[in-house]
Amino acid sequence: MSASPGTSISVEVAVTELSLAIGQLLRRLRAESNPDELTWSQTVALSQLERAGSMTTADLARAESVKPQSMGATLAELEREGLVERRPHPTDGRQVLFALTDDGLGARRKRSAAKQTWLLAAMAKLDPGEQQTLISAAALIKRLGEGDS
Repeated sequence: MSASPGTSISVEVAVTELSLAIGQLLRRLRAESNPDELTWSQTVALSQLERAGSMTTADLARAESVKPQSMGATLAELEREGLVERRPHPTDGRQVLFALTDDGLGARRKRSAAKQTWLLAAMAKLDPGEQQTLISAAALIKRLGEGDS
């Protein structure tokens, strides 16, 4: 935002600037933390499996608000890459669960480490006051994202 100290900007302008800044930061984090060049859909599926454990294609699709066919294609590619594996469903023989393999978990950890390394280096370039402002803003942005604002 280009307003100087003491000059107020409208909430509408702030919303636009915040949205653009968050989008730019997310794109940069994705680019910097993608050593294995996974697609966004593949990354999200691996992340969901790491968080929630084994899931069916339909459950993953619902969790990510995509069509089961799209999630099926994503999982098929991850399976070809050896990052996920099929497991039998414990109560329904007609269904299959997908789970992270050791390589899949390694890819998630590698990606997380790369993201953290880049962000730490980027924040180190800020002066201490800017770092504190960013830390304070992070808590507010988190509240906005959680809907508890």
